[in-house]
Amino acid sequence: MRHMLKALGFWIWGLIAISIAVSVVPLGYRVATLWRLHEFSAPSDPIAPSGTAPTQSLTNTDLPPTEIVSRLIAPEMTAAQQALQHGDWTEALRQLTAAEAKSPLTAVDRKTIADFKGFAYVRLNNLRAAQDAYETALATGAYTPEKAQKANQTVFRLAAGNQDYATAAAYGEQLAAAGTANVDDLAVMSQIYYLQKDCKNSAAWADKAISVARKAGEALKENLFQFKLQCASDAGDNGAMAAVLVDLIKLTNKTNYWNTLLRIERQEERDDHNLLMIYRVMYDTDSMNAGSDYVEMAQLLGDAALPGEAAAVLDKAVAAGKFIDQKDKDRAARLANSLMPRAETDKKGEAAFDAEAAKNPSGELDIKSGEIYYGAGDYQSAATVISRGIQKGQIKHLDEAYVYLGRSQLALQNVAEAAIAFTHLKTVPGISDRVLRLWILYAETLVPPTANANAS
Repeated sequence: MRHMLKALGFWIWGLIAISIAVSVVPLGYRVATLWRLHEFSAPSDPIAPSGTAPTQSLTNTDLPPTEIVSRLIAPEMTAAQQALQHGDWTEALRQLTAAEAKSPLTAVDRKTIADFKGFAYVRLNNLRAAQDAYETALATGAYTPEKAQKANQTVFRLAAGNQDYATAAAYGEQLAAAGTANVDDLAVMSQIYYLQKDCKNSAAWADKAISVARKAGEALKENLFQFKLQCASDAGDNGAMAAVLVDLIKLTNKTNYWNTLLRIERQEERDDHNLLMIYRVMYDTDSMNAGSDYVEMAQLLGDAALPGEAAAVLDKAVAAGKFIDQKDKDRAARLANSLMPRAETDKKGEAAFDAEAAKNPSGELDIKSGEIYYGAGDYQSAATVISRGIQKGQIKHLDEAYVYLGRSQLALQNVAEAAIAFTHLKTVPGISDRVLRLWILYAETLVPPTANANAS
């Protein structure tokens, strides 16, 4: 199992690395949409004489003083603004550099030059230079509080994309402290710490992002849970892995998460009855990916006097090409040959056995009859006789009765009835906690969630 966890860790790491490349690298382009450059589409004139009070003749009175630059750099700033409007980023930078060389410059001048430069560098995809420019603009202290927060967020995202994690973390902390960090910001913080293999902080920020998303009714992001899963895998903490896998299953219902969770649960189970119940979940969620899984499940079913279902399990494995190694093929063939005569005998005697079960005051025979019907693919008869047996009572394995009732209803596409049957497992005395958790989780996945906010 330890080797499986190690392999799983590499798989998750690679998957998340791809996710980060997609979500962080294009940040520069997203910044431009988040923060427009002083309403360039408006016919405003941001150029005014030096000093705190602009004159009517050289300023748009709709602009606040923090948006007005001095006459000293008016020609260069006007030219730079026009170049930015027309997408000529190189010309804009040339004009801004010329403006920057003049003296004396006001704080607003320096802020505006650096701000415009940052925008141009973003458009040129020079994110390192863009980060430096926006940090320079912030250092002037000339932003309004609202625009300073937007600039902080811009630097935060740029620093993350530039792998300047220390700077990004510092700005992210500021955003969080100010209460202006959104779900994406918190997710980036989790990514930052994850990439530095700081699992404690990565998980903490992921939890913050999840909490904020839930409160806002936003869809939860799969990668937030993947960060936590990777860290738990690296630490060899199966319990933590299982908890996160449950969240991921509720969120995505992906078979790879089911497979991993069930393998963790399976390795810790020693009782054959419960082990077979786990295999049933694995089989029904299509999360079996190894031929040996099918063989072991078939063997357990055969031992439980269910040869028809065991043979069906092997048939599915063969059809899906699960047996690659010749030894596995030979083993499966031998097992199938031993099961088929028993399955045929059960099938021929099923009508008589069902009649006998119907007369018996105990429900035990009805459940056995229903399991045989299920193995033969007669799901309606299985649901009918199992329901009859449950009503009678006196059943040795009531957990199996509800599981086969639910599986039969699901095969009949009665999803709601199937979920109800699985939920009745909560009433079974002495049922394995592990088995109960897995089947209830499976039942929850049968009904599409109204929102992705239910993973917990």
